[in-house]
Amino acid sequence: MIPTTDFSIRSLCGGYDQNFSYVVTCTRTGAQLIIDAAVGIKQISPFLRDQPGAILITHSHGDHIAHLDQYIEAFPKVIILGHPDSSEFLKIKKFKSLKNNQLFKIGDLPFAAIHTPGHYYDSICYQLDSILFTGDTLFVGRTGRVISIKSDIADLYDSVYNKILTMDGNTRIYPGHDYGEKSTITLKENIKISHLLQARNLKNFQQRMEQYEKNRTPGS
Repeated sequence: MIPTTDFSIRSLCGGYDQNFSYVVTCTRTGAQLIIDAAVGIKQISPFLRDQPGAILITHSHGDHIAHLDQYIEAFPKVIILGHPDSSEFLKIKKFKSLKNNQLFKIGDLPFAAIHTPGHYYDSICYQLDSILFTGDTLFVGRTGRVISIKSDIADLYDSVYNKILTMDGNTRIYPGHDYGEKSTITLKENIKISHLLQARNLKNFQQRMEQYEKNRTPGS
C-alpha cells in the first residue's frame, strides 16, 4: 500500500502511445517531481503546486522526452535527472546523471536509481520505498521490447530477472505505457500473468520473446 502520509502519485496517460507521465508529491515538504515528459504541459500543470524540483527521465526514446523542452521553458529552475548515457543525446545544461544504485532525495522522499539497460541503452528505473517506476523496461503483463538499434536482449534479461524480479514481490510497478489490463501491478502478480516473466534462463527468455513478437498485435 502506498504510504499516503509520505507521498502521492498522480498518473497522467497520453502522449504518443498511451504513455504515462507521473507527478510525485512529497506530502511532508510539498516538493514535487515529474517522471518522463510524455504528456503536454497543459495536461500536467493542473497537478503541480509550484515548479517541480526535478524531472526524472526513464530513457531517451522520443515519446518519453517529447515535451521536455516545453517543461524546461515552463519550469526554468527544474533539474533533469537520468542515466549517464542520456546526457550526450539530451545535451541539457541542467542534466545530472545518476550512477547505478545511486541514492538521492526530492523533498524528504528517498529514491534509488537502478540502471536497467536492454529495452534501450540508457534505461533507468527509479525506486521509492515499495514503488518502482520502470519506464519501458517492464510493463503490466510483459517486458519491454528490444527492437531499437541500441536494444539488447541479454541486457534486458539481466535487468529484469537479476535486478527487478529479485525485489520484494509486493513491490508495485508504475510503467511507461498503459499496455496492460490495469495501470499498475505488484511484481508477484505480474509474474503470474506474464509468460515473459517465467523464463528458465536467457535462452528460454529469447525463445519466449521471439514467440511474443510473432503473435504480437499492435498496442499490446
